[in-house]
Amino acid sequence: MPTTRPLPTGEAALVRAIGVRTLTASIVNSTIGAGIFVLPAVVAASIGTAAPFAYAACAGTIALIVTCFAMAGSRVSLTGGVYAYVETAFGPYLGFLAGILYWLSALFGAATVASALVSSMGAAVPALALPVARALFIAALFGIFAWLNVRGVSVGARTVELVTVAKLLPLAIFVGVGMFFVHADAIRPTLPTSAHSVGAAVITLIFAFVGTEVALVPSGEFKDPARTVPRSIYLALGVVAFFYMAIQLVASGVLGPALAQGAATPLANASAVFLGEAGRNVMLAGAMISMAGYLSGDVLSSPRLLYAFGRDGLLPPVLAKVHDRYRTPANAIVAHAAICAALTILGTFGKLLLMANVAVLSMYFLCCAAAWQLARRDVRTDGEPFVPPGGPLIPVLACAAVAWVLSNATLEEFEIEGAVIVAATMVFALHRLRRKTRTAMAGS
Repeated sequence: MPTTRPLPTGEAALVRAIGVRTLTASIVNSTIGAGIFVLPAVVAASIGTAAPFAYAACAGTIALIVTCFAMAGSRVSLTGGVYAYVETAFGPYLGFLAGILYWLSALFGAATVASALVSSMGAAVPALALPVARALFIAALFGIFAWLNVRGVSVGARTVELVTVAKLLPLAIFVGVGMFFVHADAIRPTLPTSAHSVGAAVITLIFAFVGTEVALVPSGEFKDPARTVPRSIYLALGVVAFFYMAIQLVASGVLGPALAQGAATPLANASAVFLGEAGRNVMLAGAMISMAGYLSGDVLSSPRLLYAFGRDGLLPPVLAKVHDRYRTPANAIVAHAAICAALTILGTFGKLLLMANVAVLSMYFLCCAAAWQLARRDVRTDGEPFVPPGGPLIPVLACAAVAWVLSNATLEEFEIEGAVIVAATMVFALHRLRRKTRTAMAGS
């Protein structure tokens, strides 16, 4: 007998405007960031022409993880994405931890990308190096994205679609033109020297595939989530995997061994070979567009987690207020954008960035476990759920794969995440204590 969970009352005020095309674009936009413009050199330096083996291992791991996202997302259509999946499967505490791990990693990621974007633009506009000009530009950047997303989920989603096309265009040019300048000898694959070398490369690559969880946060605004989520996830994974593999092959085939030495701008260096200085400039501009696109997608998605926390009483209820006219969680959008801007301007996130890798993987582990639990209980909130070939075996394999990747993290990363979990636990305990006190006072 299926376990049907009703949607919270406030969710009815949100507009279900995100379909397959928009969600696919959002996942691609969140996954293909500025990293792709430097990734080929990093992989070449790590594993050389054995890169296809690392990509294959990474693609297999990611396929297991995103299948769990598809399973969970087809069963739970509440706003909050991973937070909603884990909370529905395992209760408020683990759900809150998963949500906090996601939000902090998204926050630090957005601040890092915004800092890199301003630094890149500073090369063309020296005035941006001045503290006041830099701060004003960052505030304006997040302000524009917040304004667009407050005005409606459709406006924010269309913006993401446009920037996704804009960021894929220079990459498509790079692959389409560069393939005619590839030297076959330079891309002939060699066997990896050891399983450890493949593992080390996979750890680097797996974070280049991170992003699906960002796009899934506005799940309360998906059209027919049981159909939209699985289709969008697999379409996006196919697009991302194609571009990553093609870009690696072209960069390797054009630059050969020199690829590993051009760590800062490998795609720009390769483009300069077959498109001259104009090609270099296109790639550098593409990197900046990609960064701006990532920020646009983050401001569309991540604030919905603050909305979900406010909806469930874990943060002030004002964050759960839906705009009367635009039907968006306006307060949550403004709050998230303001915090991102402040972090970027102050640049005070420092070592907390070390937590991002372990936080994302820990969140993935919880989500994969949640997919198994949701399927076991046959939880559904909207439509017939997605059941992949292999069924409950997929989350088990995904949990094992994530645990393997986590085993390669550093002790310092685990220590920082541990401190964050302790702080989050204290916040959650305080929330429960306040709620019990209010209930007791109301009863007396």
